[in-house]
Amino acid sequence: MKPIMDMWLRARRSALALFGDISGLAATEFALVVPVMLVLFFGTDEFASGIAVSRKVTLMARTLSDLTSQNTSVNDTQLTNIRNASVAIMTPYSATPVKSTITELYVDPNTLAARVQWSKGDAPRTVGTTVVIPGALQVKGSYLIYSEVSYAFVPTVGYVLKNSITLKDFTLTRPRQSTCVIYPTPAAGSPSPPCPTS
Repeated sequence: MKPIMDMWLRARRSALALFGDISGLAATEFALVVPVMLVLFFGTDEFASGIAVSRKVTLMARTLSDLTSQNTSVNDTQLTNIRNASVAIMTPYSATPVKSTITELYVDPNTLAARVQWSKGDAPRTVGTTVVIPGALQVKGSYLIYSEVSYAFVPTVGYVLKNSITLKDFTLTRPRQSTCVIYPTPAAGSPSPPCPTS
């Protein structure tokens, strides 16, 4: 009986000593806290990068619209140059995921529907289709330059955000130097009148 009692007492003392020993407590806490801290750190970094890219997408949309609206006419070479200049805004982020389109809209004087006059870019709109615009811009017989930009943001560290996030923005600008911006000629079947040359 005594050996059993001695074994029980030794086990009890060992258990008490184990509970009283705090030499490995810091390492245990560190092991529990580090994964959470790493997720917070990388998550904050990815979130900040996402906000920076979103801001650059907005600036690029404004720049595309602004540069196009300062011309009285444009051709394919000019539109390519405008796009290339605008894409530089994305630096230091990659320009590969950028998709942009520049469209001229004509506001129908009867229906106030904004119809596509011409469209160039990665996803050009079909001539004659309508685009929803704010009521304040529905001025009869007017023209608008409509720029659209999207960016597939892929997180650098995929542990926090695993999938790409599409960031989008658009801008509407009135032509600055003339009634409209002439692009060679409206496509056949365009419901809007030819852009005036004066």
